[in-house]
Amino acid sequence: SCCSKVICDGCNYANKMREVEASLQNKCPFCREPIPSTDEGFDNQRMKRVEANDPVALRREGVVHYHKGDYIKEFNYHTRAAELGNVEAHYRLAVLYDEGHG
Repeated sequence: SCCSKVICDGCNYANKMREVEASLQNKCPFCREPIPSTDEGFDNQRMKRVEANDPVALRREGVVHYHKGDYIKEFNYHTRAAELGNVEAHYRLAVLYDEGHG
């Protein structure tokens, strides 16, 4: 979903069916905002969640920086997410240390 919430496949399917049957615009099942149609839109939405200290969004932003090769920013985002209890961020920090970037 656009607001970094994890939704089960069944709930996601039910929401999509409701939207199709009622000819509704495709919206996030949590925040009810229209789902972005471009990468830039997704990036803007993720940054809103990062600013709100959403641990999932922080971890995802860390992964973006990993793929860019910016390990310092990745480390900072994953550290913030781990401090907020995101288990995947703890794992990503371990990977950084294992690869010599931590």
